[in-house]
Amino acid sequence: MNGELEVNQQQPVLPGEPLSEYEIERGKPMPSQQHARLQTRIAVYFGVHFADEFEALTELTLDTPGEKSIPDISICSPEAADFNRDEIIRKDPPLATIEILSPSQNLQTLIDKTNDYFSFGVRSCWIVIPALQSVYVYKAPFDHEVFSLGEEIVDPNLNIRVPMDVIFSKNPGFKV
Repeated sequence: MNGELEVNQQQPVLPGEPLSEYEIERGKPMPSQQHARLQTRIAVYFGVHFADEFEALTELTLDTPGEKSIPDISICSPEAADFNRDEIIRKDPPLATIEILSPSQNLQTLIDKTNDYFSFGVRSCWIVIPALQSVYVYKAPFDHEVFSLGEEIVDPNLNIRVPMDVIFSKNPGFKV
């Protein structure tokens, strides 16, 4: 940087702007590097610290009411893998969903999704906002708590705690 303010080059998609091929094919906003980083860190954290209780599955299609949904991470009860049988759309709800706000995504879209997830039977919904380094944990529709750096994410429905400083660490390499 030569004394100038660094600006994020990826701007939100405005109404009327054409969608990218990715967004059209997948029906969801294009994720970013920070989105991918947080998705990986959260899934790995669950795999290391809660493997006996939960399994973190990324990009799992759920048979939610109305339109099918694909949360960034679905937290499920662990089950043995049967690679001879697969499911394209999960009919039963995961225990929790985690959505990470993409730079081109509207926050209200994710808030609305929490209602769909709860009506499907999900017990907890998290919304991660990378730019604010915050996590909203919904324990019921319209009932949430906000967690920031220096705090632990507390999910009373899953009975877990996750340190924000680990998930949002600025250090290269992720150590759980």
